[in-house]
Amino acid sequence: MIASHRVGTGEPLLLLHGIGHRWQAWQPVLDRLAEHHDVLAVDLPGFGASALPDGPVGMRDTVARLHAFVTGLGVERPHVAGNSLGGAIALELAAAGLAASVTALSPAGFATPWEVRWALGTLRMHRFTARVPDPVLHRVARSPRLRMLAFGMIVARPGLLDPDVAVADARALRDCPGFPPVARAARGYRFTGDPEVPVTVAWGVKDRILFPRQANRARRGLPGARHLALPGCGHVPMSDAPDLVARIILETTGALPRQAAPV
Repeated sequence: MIASHRVGTGEPLLLLHGIGHRWQAWQPVLDRLAEHHDVLAVDLPGFGASALPDGPVGMRDTVARLHAFVTGLGVERPHVAGNSLGGAIALELAAAGLAASVTALSPAGFATPWEVRWALGTLRMHRFTARVPDPVLHRVARSPRLRMLAFGMIVARPGLLDPDVAVADARALRDCPGFPPVARAARGYRFTGDPEVPVTVAWGVKDRILFPRQANRARRGLPGARHLALPGCGHVPMSDAPDLVARIILETTGALPRQAAPV
């Protein structure tokens, strides 16, 4: 069972979060996107409120499950925006002809083996530290200084995080059953597809999980895509710069005209 949140009207837009996160990662941009699209934000299998499925959880399996889920809702070839793991899934959907456009925010699939180990190791550390009692989590989230220490590896502007949302995100990362098997499956993954739809790849210049240098590999692997740097943004740019991220997604879907931006 895949949990989801649906809002808005227009052409369908599927939103995919990163490993250990939940559909609420998109809340900072959800209202802006819903002004133009029928937005479907999902919890990936094994994360958020979605159960860990029986059987393998590799990229091909996840793509198949998501395709079956959206078609079961009567949605065909949605626009797709994804962050991190969700960005890689979005690109795979497009490469398979199952997406109308893709906005990939710091997508997985362009890291070296060492960089994959770094990213997963950093997130495992966050999972471990989130095991502290909930009152301690709340105390950390309410303190600007401690919130910077606890969440500064994931977002560039922890001060913008609502303390209650920060606690809920930490719990989601701590408790998700999908993290260990999906992390194992991700160790050898690399994106090699060739989407034939509009694609934007945007990378936070302060991303400390999937380093910005990976954007150079994405540029070589996807020469036909639009490639953007996201100033002042970390690994989850929806939190750091919601207006900018929403505009980039809507430009990619065609809902807004493209503005000049550095490539």
